[in-house]
Amino acid sequence: MSDVQLIAGRCTTVFRGPRDRTQHGDAVVVVKPDGTVLVHDAAGYQPLAWLTRAEAVTVTDAAVTAQDGDQSLQITLEEVYAHESYPASDAGVPVGECPGCGGTLVRTKGTVSCPDCRERYSLPAQSTVLSESCSDCGLPVFRTDRGETFELCLDPGCDSLDDRVRERFDCEWGCPDCDGDLRVLRRGGLILGCERYPDCDTGFSFPAGRHVDDCGCGLPLFETASGRRCLDRTCELA
Repeated sequence: MSDVQLIAGRCTTVFRGPRDRTQHGDAVVVVKPDGTVLVHDAAGYQPLAWLTRAEAVTVTDAAVTAQDGDQSLQITLEEVYAHESYPASDAGVPVGECPGCGGTLVRTKGTVSCPDCRERYSLPAQSTVLSESCSDCGLPVFRTDRGETFELCLDPGCDSLDDRVRERFDCEWGCPDCDGDLRVLRRGGLILGCERYPDCDTGFSFPAGRHVDDCGCGLPLFETASGRRCLDRTCELA
């Protein structure tokens, strides 16, 4: 959670980019915490000028300047009617009560967060947040497929997805390029990587799906949201 700035006033906007344009009138300028700047006038729902997630944003009493590579947005504030900052947070689907503060937990893409106390939890891709709560901490439980179906607490300190997948699938399959075993590792995401690294650098991303069979190449087959696939995406035997 952080502040969003709202500025209402008479202004001139100058955009420099693929289509240069200059506009003048009464407008509302929105400066979001992620560096997005939007300028809205009285007509329609689409902003008349904007720059999304700019690299640099400067706000003064006289101007708002945003720069992103070779694109820029300069908003000259000729008369300011109002300039305020307000708390802002992710807005998402309510999924339960925050056990820490009693606020409402919301799901937004790959996270579950509390707008009140700012607690935030990562959610693995293609997971479902359940109505059940963890018996230890009170956070919601989520379901996800990583080889098989796991139901886990949102807090990895209570129940770690990595640990559960490792317990089930560590050294379950052999490396196709040497005599080593594939270990469950965390390298940004979960992977199955050869235990003989760095002598053997074979590794595969662990798919979001269930292990349903073995491929003709000897590696596992997974049923995923996009269909059945070999652990090795380049395999032609699946």
